[in-house]
Amino acid sequence: MIADEQQARAFVAERCDASAMERLGTLVDALREENQRQNLVSAASLAHVWQRHIADSAQLLDHVPRGTLGGALWMDLGAGAGFPGLVIAAMCPEVRVLLVESRKRRIEWLDSMIDRLLLSGCSVAGKRLEVLEGPPARVISARAFAPLDKLLRLSARFSTADTCWVLPKGRSAALELQGLSGKWQKLFHVEQSVTDPEAAILVGRGTVKGQGKGSSAK
Repeated sequence: MIADEQQARAFVAERCDASAMERLGTLVDALREENQRQNLVSAASLAHVWQRHIADSAQLLDHVPRGTLGGALWMDLGAGAGFPGLVIAAMCPEVRVLLVESRKRRIEWLDSMIDRLLLSGCSVAGKRLEVLEGPPARVISARAFAPLDKLLRLSARFSTADTCWVLPKGRSAALELQGLSGKWQKLFHVEQSVTDPEAAILVGRGTVKGQGKGSSAK
């Protein structure tokens, strides 16, 4: 379990090169500055920004087959301040990362960081997921986007049998998973977060097209 900022930096550095660490350092500095203008993240979390936001995002790579990511599409739903999507793009420039975000000021922030970090493979879909059109994704991530059942219904059309799902959750991970229908539930398992002893990640592989418990896919 990562306990402090030094350990968090070391954890991330083991998973990327020096250029990526420079990009992430620039992202952290810009986040601190921008957070004075708009509430991208909680002010308290900035004291532990590498642990709470950078390493917390980077750990998702441990649950995705890295050898299959080159040129593949990683879709990050409700990208917000850019976690995990911007972190993934900064660490893995060979991956096409699509940041899905509908709020105007968040879109402006994400676009500015893509330009500043020279992330040519990263782009923003500035619209609600419900109206988004696009190709299937190799990886779908979402951090505090929506309850699990709703998240899966909205993003089902972007999934295939090869799609990897990495969904950071708090202490509700196991409970949300139990709330799914048996068909969807079998696709996922719970992994412990390395940055928070009370948090977990729902990891799965496959398509979730079909009907969830108490809801209909559209």
